Amino acid sequence: MLLSVRLFATLREALGAAQVAVEVPDGATVRDFTSAFKAQYPRVRDLPGARVSVNYEYVDDDHVLQPSDEVALIPPVSGGAAGHYEITPDELTADSVASLVVSPDHGAITVFLGTSRRMSRGREVAYLEYEAYPEMAIRKLQQIGDEILERWGTDRIAIRHRVGRVELGIASVAIAVATEHRAEGFAACQYAIDRLKEIVPIWKKEVWVGGGEWIGWDCAVDPLAPPPPAVTTPVE
Repeated sequence: MLLSVRLFATLREALGAAQVAVEVPDGATVRDFTSAFKAQYPRVRDLPGARVSVNYEYVDDDHVLQPSDEVALIPPVSGGAAGHYEITPDELTADSVASLVVSPDHGAITVFLGTSRRMSRGREVAYLEYEAYPEMAIRKLQQIGDEILERWGTDRIAIRHRVGRVELGIASVAIAVATEHRAEGFAACQYAIDRLKEIVPIWKKEVWVGGGEWIGWDCAVDPLAPPPPAVTTPVE
């Protein structure tokens, strides 16, 4: 069977396509798929830390694939119904995210803004680029909201993340949580950003003069390997 596979960040750049076709036998598992992918695209040297999602959920190696599945190869990330979750190219502010959770039943609103900084790992960054798998990212943000509801008893949660180019000093992620008291608000807000970096398929590229690097996976491409065969074409 022929699987249509979505690619992001490092893999998308390495293969020059956001979607490719991978041939696997009927009844193939995720383990079979990853082996076939590596064989079909030798330019990708290895997949350290990569995960496979099927129909917007992470799966293990023994998961059996179906022809109709939405399959994506997820590089490592950089990082409830009443909640507000958004992937957006628009500007993020503390006021705009706090206004989504305000309630007369809660005495504290805790806001976290993650902003881009000039220096990173000894290099001067010019700007950042963010990319997301939006359909899955929204589901994973909702999962974080559900986890916060279970642990801290609040469904007044908003998480918004930017995609595209983000200049220095500008917010790339905004989180707001409304709670009865400040202590649980601080804890829930920290939990949200930590979990976001663990499970939400959003990638960050640091760009500097003369180059750039996707954070979390900097060894995907073997520069000495031959390019993909000419007969391989992206799926439209």
